[in-house]
Amino acid sequence: MNWLILIGSVVGAIIGVELVRRLLLKAGHTWDFLGHLVRRCTWPGFAVAAVVAFNAAFAPTMVSSTAGPIVERLTGVVTIAAFTWLLIQAAYAVTDVVLDQLERVEENNRRARRARTQITLVRRAAAAVIIVISFGAALFTFPEVRALGAGLLASAGIAGAIVGIAAQSTIGNMLAGLQLVFSDALRLDDVVVVNNEWGRIEELTLTYVVVRSWDERRLVFPVSYFTQNPFENWTRHGSRVIGHVYIRVDWSVPVDEVREELHRFIKDHPLWDQKDWTLQVTDIQHNGLVELRALMSAADSASVWDLKCDAREHLVTYLRAHHPHALPRFRVEGSSLGAFADSGPGSWPKDPRGARDQRGGQDPS
Repeated sequence: MNWLILIGSVVGAIIGVELVRRLLLKAGHTWDFLGHLVRRCTWPGFAVAAVVAFNAAFAPTMVSSTAGPIVERLTGVVTIAAFTWLLIQAAYAVTDVVLDQLERVEENNRRARRARTQITLVRRAAAAVIIVISFGAALFTFPEVRALGAGLLASAGIAGAIVGIAAQSTIGNMLAGLQLVFSDALRLDDVVVVNNEWGRIEELTLTYVVVRSWDERRLVFPVSYFTQNPFENWTRHGSRVIGHVYIRVDWSVPVDEVREELHRFIKDHPLWDQKDWTLQVTDIQHNGLVELRALMSAADSASVWDLKCDAREHLVTYLRAHHPHALPRFRVEGSSLGAFADSGPGSWPKDPRGARDQRGGQDPS
């Protein structure tokens, strides 16, 4: 009879949670918070209801005298774990509402991305603290552990030092993560160049950072990497970026005409933000080519990449169609084969222009 009451209590508690879930799910169409609460807390709610009902209906006399204390300790540990799970998921549901509102803000809003990053990291840190405290509470449900409490507290300094040395890397990563977030050095969706890899910050945790590259690869770095190594953050103060395109051409290139053509092209391009552009001769290379650099600005890194590619293709097509004489060419000035015709062994070949030999003296002929 007692077992039937126990089973009935557990089943009844689960049915009650299911009824509450359905009511909240209907109300969730109006209140976003309730929708997140149902999504996050359904299974933790079932677990808590079942454990509480079991504790209320269970009596040690239902099992043997040896198994009774073991069952009570086990249910105590499961109860702590279930409430910890529910508490963490409820906290996540509350912050999900704020994160959803921040995600609706424009991607270029730096403050919104900063708030999202900080909330995400803080709630993970809070969850880690709750789990540690719950684990300690679960341990202290055992009388043997409570008896050792005084000894553990007495040796806390030594144990703390040992644990600190052993977990130095992990603790350093956690502190580095907090430093990055609250110093505003790195945020979710920031465009970065790390280890010569371009990508966006997809995930930022207490221990690692995930960078999504342009080809959909995921690069995982320890958080401490960003505090110990330099990296480029293209969106720290804004998402606007200036791109550059290099064109190597012959000296006969009409620079003014190419500059006018570039302006004609980008002024009607949808990706240009109507702010910065220029075309300049930036270098004369060792191989004899003239280097042209075209600068253009766009709203974000993805747009400037497409704009650069389009501008490069247009300039190549324009030069090939209208100024083929300006295409890259390498000039080689060599000696005529006839200069070697009359030269004997050990003699110097004649300069084909009849001016000087290769040693710099007068033509021996």
